[in-house]
Amino acid sequence: MRVAVVGAGSWGTALAMHLARVGCEVSLWAHEKEVVEGIRGARRNPLFLSDFTIPEQVEVTGELAAAVAGARAIVFVVPVQFAREVLRGLRPHLPADAVLVSASKGIEVASLSCMDELVRAELGLPEGAFAALSGPSFAREVAVGLPTAAVLAGTDATALRELQEAFSDKSFRFYTASDVVGVELAGALKNVIAIAAGMATGLELGLNALAALLTRGLHEIARLGVTLGGREETFRGLAGMGDLVLTCTGALSRNRSVGERLGRGEPLERILAGREVAEGVPTARAAAELARRHGVEMPITFVVESILAGKISPRAAVPALMTRTLKEEALL
Repeated sequence: MRVAVVGAGSWGTALAMHLARVGCEVSLWAHEKEVVEGIRGARRNPLFLSDFTIPEQVEVTGELAAAVAGARAIVFVVPVQFAREVLRGLRPHLPADAVLVSASKGIEVASLSCMDELVRAELGLPEGAFAALSGPSFAREVAVGLPTAAVLAGTDATALRELQEAFSDKSFRFYTASDVVGVELAGALKNVIAIAAGMATGLELGLNALAALLTRGLHEIARLGVTLGGREETFRGLAGMGDLVLTCTGALSRNRSVGERLGRGEPLERILAGREVAEGVPTARAAAELARRHGVEMPITFVVESILAGKISPRAAVPALMTRTLKEEALL
């Protein structure tokens, strides 16, 4: 299968490496000129995962038309807040039978849209030509080839099966699902809870607090997800609980790292100064606004939104959460 990977950050680079290893014909589009030159010249991405050698089978280009020419699958790995512009550039060059696989996790702040909605608005693809890829998958571990599992969600079972068979091998197992809304929201919202988990670690609140935070965080993710059309069982799966546990506890998590540094007193501006994108920062604002519009209670998300906006300190947020009105625990 010919696959175009659009976006050469850490995740896009790792996916391109994996797809080349499983025998796909891979083209990788990079926005940064130095990435194109670095991979062509030394088989290294100088900005992301720079200690890995990129397989010779991965062609790299800075031209969208060249990247997607003849591609059966387009794996889209551009941060959601920048996705719309790239999708517009992609539209004139889309192969007629291509499936767009979104590996971007987030909610666009301006429109409160997930990637399936952005793709529908900007590319006009039929519903079956879109799939969402999500699950517990740190880029560095995928690049190494460590065992990983993820889910491909879409509405065309035949296309999903084709992608599943082409993408899977002994190190990376893909499952299929039909709940696009649930898989996308699970992948986006877990980043917000990961920021909170990082803050709990930075504040040295202990493991009891972290366990409670993950449990209640999953609860509010599922509550909003189901309200917006996702299925409750999706949030118990790889895209939900699986990715939440990884992102909230793993040392490689960018969103957890942002929270941990906030908890230790660093200013947000300094934390976000690097090249790596923490999707949970803008998504917190978008998720909180969606919750308010739909009347969904999301106390952890609301607190993270307030902290990121500078309205409350991480330390002050703890009693604010702990002294909320007492209630019976409910699943949703």
